[in-house]
Amino acid sequence: MNKNIKIGVPSKGRLRNDILKIFKKNNLSLISERGERDLLGSIKELKKIEVLYLHAREIIERLGDGSLDLGFSGYDLLKESEINIQNKINVTKKYIFGKATLVVAIPDPWIDVQTIADLEEIAFEFKDKKKKRLRVATKYPNLTREFLFSKGVTQFKLVGSLGATEAYPFTGSSEIITDITSTGETLKANNLRILKDGQILKSQACMMTSKLSFKKYEIKKLIKLLSKY
Repeated sequence: MNKNIKIGVPSKGRLRNDILKIFKKNNLSLISERGERDLLGSIKELKKIEVLYLHAREIIERLGDGSLDLGFSGYDLLKESEINIQNKINVTKKYIFGKATLVVAIPDPWIDVQTIADLEEIAFEFKDKKKKRLRVATKYPNLTREFLFSKGVTQFKLVGSLGATEAYPFTGSSEIITDITSTGETLKANNLRILKDGQILKSQACMMTSKLSFKKYEIKKLIKLLSKY
């Protein structure tokens, strides 16, 4: 007996709305018995498919452990995940929406700091004069650590961000941040500036499949269908 195919769709935000448009454009009707807040759904025109509405980060996790066959999430969240998870996932389509960039941003008043090299100097000053490490608030610890190390910045401490990361430098929770931005306007509005060479990663919405499911005939058909946008 064939098992149902499980598809992960983001449960909220702009990404959810953009993904739902893909189904609509391909004349596929998503059905949820309890309306928009339902965490489970199906596709009227296609049998044996379960739709699960999950946090975009959880979609990556579940593609990695094989409990989802196909899912939609951001490229940034894939690259932030552990390498053993990344190795179990195929990116089958990159869409033209959901574009954003993960960047290093600093408070505007730091006029002497324009590049990562300047940041390295500041980090050493913090260590030598203030006897503490430069704090970096982020929701992307793996990508941030990897990027800063690759640029020779080693004297820093990561602070996990749970809310609006751009507020952290002004509430005394961190000195600088790394954050995902599509226009940079929110950073500017919060008196933050992106370093000239502070681009960590370009991201966009992607369709991804678990490598365990990728070769299934039904999955290949779905990939073809949902690649049209």
